[in-house]
Amino acid sequence: MPKPPELKAASVHVLTALGVVCALFAMQSMLARAHEQAFGWLGLALVIDGIDGYFARRYDVKLVLPRVSGETLDLCVDYVTYVFVPALMLMTGGYLSGAWGMGLASLICVTSLFHFSDTASKTADHHFVGFPAIWNIVAFYVFALQPPTWLASVLVVACAALTFVPWRWVHPMRVTEFRVLTLVLTVAWAAAAITAVVSGFPASPVTSAILGGVGLYGVGLSLYFSWNRLPT
Repeated sequence: MPKPPELKAASVHVLTALGVVCALFAMQSMLARAHEQAFGWLGLALVIDGIDGYFARRYDVKLVLPRVSGETLDLCVDYVTYVFVPALMLMTGGYLSGAWGMGLASLICVTSLFHFSDTASKTADHHFVGFPAIWNIVAFYVFALQPPTWLASVLVVACAALTFVPWRWVHPMRVTEFRVLTLVLTVAWAAAAITAVVSGFPASPVTSAILGGVGLYGVGLSLYFSWNRLPT
């Protein structure tokens, strides 16, 4: 028996909302100092965030259930999984400690609010304008590569500042240019990330090389688009 459109649309909203459940379990793992497990939950939230938009468009969620804003729901969940929990993890992991660390964690939370509330944070061709508050990825790199704490602090300050710099950051699933190469490297990055989480931190030299190489590719691609076109 076919499902009514309302049920399909509601199921998409439930799928999106499950991301905050992943955040809850990630925080539980974080408090137990099981950081690899915490990143596993954040990874699952990232997967949910990557697929719910497809189902929302397929089932016309905005048209079928106009009272519930999928965009608002998504932003609420993303702020918790992309920003709040990763900031806490950097603190509990010892990378942002003391008064200085609390200040930097607060900087993460505050600057990210400006990205999430920016009505021009995305271009028509699916680039993000300014650093897209992917602190879950930043925190993962810190835990996987385990740089000195001063370097982690520099990274936090740089990313927070880039929130207000109109660089074009690539959405790996939706930007069409260099899509094949980007998707291949995204798969390689995902495999390396899973390996790091399963094997434990710090990541092995090979895994670290893959993570670092793909990360440099992403930054380089963003610089390429930023220098060649103005944000739209």
